[in-house]
Formats: sequence, structure tokens, C-alpha cells
Amino acid sequence: MSKDYYNILGVSKGASQDEIKAAYRKKAHEHHPDKGGDAEKFKELNEAHQVLGNPEKRQQYDRFGSAYQNGQAGGAGGPGGFGGGFSGFQGGQGFDFEDLGDMFGGFGDIFGFGGGGGGSSRKQTRGRDLEMKVSLDFLEAAFGLEKEISFSKNITCDRCHGNGAEPGAKVETCPTCKGSGQVSRIQRTILGNIQTQATCSNCHGEGKIYSQKCTKCEGSGVYHDHVSFKVKIPAGINDGESIRLSGQGEAGQKGAPAGDLYLRVSVKNHKKFIREGYDIRTEEKISVRQAILGDKIDVDTINGPVKLKIPEGTQSGTIFKLKEKGVTKLNNRGVGDQFIKVIVEIPKNLNKKQKQLLEELGI
Repeated sequence: MSKDYYNILGVSKGASQDEIKAAYRKKAHEHHPDKGGDAEKFKELNEAHQVLGNPEKRQQYDRFGSAYQNGQAGGAGGPGGFGGGFSGFQGGQGFDFEDLGDMFGGFGDIFGFGGGGGGSSRKQTRGRDLEMKVSLDFLEAAFGLEKEISFSKNITCDRCHGNGAEPGAKVETCPTCKGSGQVSRIQRTILGNIQTQATCSNCHGEGKIYSQKCTKCEGSGVYHDHVSFKVKIPAGINDGESIRLSGQGEAGQKGAPAGDLYLRVSVKNHKKFIREGYDIRTEEKISVRQAILGDKIDVDTINGPVKLKIPEGTQSGTIFKLKEKGVTKLNNRGVGDQFIKVIVEIPKNLNKKQKQLLEELGI
């Protein structure tokens, strides 16, 4: 059955090579099996890209359609021809690995091309990333601190040092995969024979077998244990922000790199201070007399009390700014300000004499 490669990539027949490449990269990212995508769809996308991404092959596809797909386009069978499928497609040399860059992991595990080289295509499985919540008081987040955290995770086995073998055990090259960690098979497709690779079931991709597995980790190279260490919390961190600790996640199996640990910060509210970014907002109540005649009052800041001058005739709701009395910005990029809203308290239950005085003053 004829395949519409333009439709598979979601481009028009008049699409440029750049548009085809961009469409392929986007869809390949969406459907890559390592990211939860469909392996068959991923293979189909690569088929389409191999044809449309090559001007010569694209021209023949546009001319011959389904005849081209079935290897009948002029009977060409040499390199770059289509009589027996893509001769350059086998072994992975038809894939644009440079184009894909670091976008995917485990590319060779799906198609078995091993990067086009002759070496091993074994892939180490990186340890899982972890996330945990860290609760801070308002002032702890403002000034920073060193905080001890404790949790459980997979760590590298200290008996076998992560290789999975019991100390002193005999280590041999796997006879099934000859040390490559991969076994090959030929799969027939509409494009011809495609060589694919799978992880060796005998050594599970290690390329080595041991006479005895580690008695502590049972050959995995990791075990679950409780850990605790101190973390420096930077001054100025805010609620909902995260700290990434590289390599502090779970250990990878068989010596693979460890994942990362993400500390998600939760900051408790303060009874007086309200934080907006790196600024702080507070309210202060003053009397009618202070508002009319002016005064100096004590106000609280996160660094301690300071004097605030209240000018004569201050209106309720007036906001005063205390420069650089807020929170230190991350990476020492300055300090926020504090904004103080003044609320004038109106007295209640005045006696007759007080009311008479106010009337005489015309207030």
C-alpha cells in the first residue's frame, strides 16, 4: 500500500528542505519511544525523512509514487538506488544523526545502527531524577541558610562499586553478543532489509557475564538506602522555585551516571510581611494627631526596626518607600525595597468636649 510521506511529516508537496527537516525534528521528538511515543510511528517518520530529506530520492518518489516504494523505480539497484530497498539505509548510514544531535537517547536501540560506527552500541541507563519539597520560614528564604535534608534513594553499591559482580568473581566476555551488548537481526520492510539491534538477553547489554553476582545488590550495582546531607539555600529564593543538585538523584545501574535532585521550595507566610518578588509590603497604623501634625514612628523591617518620618498632613493610604530594605536578590543582584502603607485610625466614641474641639478646629 502506498504511503504518503508528505502527509506523514505533515508538510505540503511544495515544502522546502528546511521545512521538511523542521517538521521531521518536531514529530520525531513527539513520537520517540524513549519519551513515551510509538516506535512504529517513529520508524515511519524516519522512512519519510529518508526520502523527502534527500532531493534525489524525493524527485524519484514524486515521479514513481508507490512503484518507487516497492523498489521498482527504474530498477536501480546500486548505491543510492531503489531496486532492493535503500542500500545506504541498512546499517543506519541513511539517518542524519548530526541533524538529530542530542535530542534523543537510545536512538540505536530502536534501529540498531550504533551511530554508524563499528563500536559497541551499549547504552547506560541514567539514574532517575528525584524531587522533594523543602519548607522554609519567611526569613530563612529571605536570608538563606544551610539546611540538612534526609531521604531514601538508590545509591551505588559499596560492595561491588556499581559493577554488579561479587568481589573476586570471574568476569568473562559474553559469548552471545561477543562483548557488544547487542544482538542483530534482519527485518524485511517495504524499503528492503533493515538491520536492527536489540539488547542481549544473556548479559542484559553489559557485554560481560560474571561467575557470581554481588550478594549485596544482587547484580544491579545499586541498593536502596537512607541518605542525609546539608544543602546551601541561597538568599532570596521564593516560594515555588527549585534548586537543582546535579548527581544527587538516584544512582544509575552498572556505573551509569546518577540523576539529579530537585528541591522544590515552599515558603511559609509571615504574620506581618508580604513578599512581592524581592519587595516587601507592610502596613502601619497612625493616629489622627500623627497624621495631622507629623511624627517619627518605629516600623519593622526584615533587618530590624527603623524610624519612618510621617510628614504633616499625611493622608490615610499613603505609601512610603524604604529603599533596599527588602529581600536580597538571587546571585547578589541587588536588594529589593520595602513599601509601607499608612492607615490613619479614626477614633470612635468621642465625648462632647472632643467633638466640640474638632468643630472649633474645622476638622
